[in-house]
Amino acid sequence: MSDRERRWLLVASVVEGVLKIAALVDIKRRPADEIRGSKAVWATALVLVNSVGVVPIAYFLRGRRPKVSAG
Repeated sequence: MSDRERRWLLVASVVEGVLKIAALVDIKRRPADEIRGSKAVWATALVLVNSVGVVPIAYFLRGRRPKVSAG
């Protein structure tokens, strides 16, 4: 593997790791009624699936429900 390929792999790995951590923190803090589907299923998919960032992005785009403001 060339140096350039190694750098891209490292960058992609860091980006995926950051996305996964952000999604897991959000799942932990967000009430279950603000998440489409099971919190456990989302968390399991984030931890077990090597997704090149696809699963965390899917969670942020489709897994969260909009917050309902009181008022």
